[in-house]
Amino acid sequence: MARVRYIGPEPVTVPELDGRIIQPDELVEVPDSRYEGYVCQTGTWESVEEPKAEETADEAPAAKKSTAAKAAPAKGER
Repeated sequence: MARVRYIGPEPVTVPELDGRIIQPDELVEVPDSRYEGYVCQTGTWESVEEPKAEETADEAPAAKKSTAAKAAPAKGER
């Protein structure tokens, strides 16, 4: 969960947060997937804690690969 601060001048009801009433200067936890929807409203919300970065396939530990190559059978062998 990410965290944002409400910087508006008076309390607001936020339907997305189960209709909670948010007070000025209150810190609120929001789903990581919705973080950008709050902080893009720069006159209303400010970032406190950004979403945690998820591990991507590039960052995941690589599977151990075998580097030994099989030799092709010699001519006439099977």
